[in-house]
Amino acid sequence: MATGSGAPEASTRDDIERAHLVDPSDRTWSIARAEVSPDLATLARRFWIPVWDVPDGEIAPQKVLQYPVCLIVVSGTYSRFYGVVSGLSQTVLSGHGWAVGLMFQPAAGHLLTRAPVRRMTDRFVDLTTLDPRAIDGAALTAVVREVMSPDPGSEAAQAQARATVEAELRRLPPVDEEGLLVNAIVEDVETSPDLLRVDELCDRFDVSERTLQRLLHKRIGLGPKWLIRRRRLQEAADRLRDADAGLAGIAADLGYADQAHFTRDFRKATGLTPGEFAARFR
Repeated sequence: MATGSGAPEASTRDDIERAHLVDPSDRTWSIARAEVSPDLATLARRFWIPVWDVPDGEIAPQKVLQYPVCLIVVSGTYSRFYGVVSGLSQTVLSGHGWAVGLMFQPAAGHLLTRAPVRRMTDRFVDLTTLDPRAIDGAALTAVVREVMSPDPGSEAAQAQARATVEAELRRLPPVDEEGLLVNAIVEDVETSPDLLRVDELCDRFDVSERTLQRLLHKRIGLGPKWLIRRRRLQEAADRLRDADAGLAGIAADLGYADQAHFTRDFRKATGLTPGEFAARFR
């Protein structure tokens, strides 16, 4: 299980931290991460389990450029199923707390909603409102809280919580062929920094743009242009953490026409200019 803190070092960053717009001065929280069991690899990506202790009267805002996946989050005060957030996902931590989060694979959210996932874009629902034939949200929430509440920082408690969630996931049907195709498309976008246009993506998978639009809207709730743009912004956030990175070079490498275009895009998505974000890590 990999662990991180509110001030990750560049040498230990992983792909999750590309999305998490951390403030390296914030040391009020820690996060444990773990992959799912191999038999669930087509359904889910990974767990993340934050534990926080924020001093009285203070808050710790967390900002994330979310991946194109649905989420389950169980905490001591809520349990939710989240659709994909098209903009900036923001959570404000305060007091003492914990959460157990699971990232699904891109196509797997459809198995829980049993409807096109686009209906959940920028929305969340209480986990207990999902069809119990797909997932028993009430029972899952009760058990996770029971094992986590006494000592949320305990590795044993976290392992038991993950096992509880995985047991519930094994009730789901396997991802179908269409879903596997969507998973492959998203993975290709996320791992191909040279991929900048939708027509290139269509060529790689031998599908029309209309078919690609339909598949992605049904299974992740957003289209291919958003998918490519989100990956570029996550990569930009990752590269801006390095002291030697130049804004003009990042803009060119990511396919922006010029640095000004890159700056506008990044500020619109994150609320910070690239220079302001980079200054956090200097």
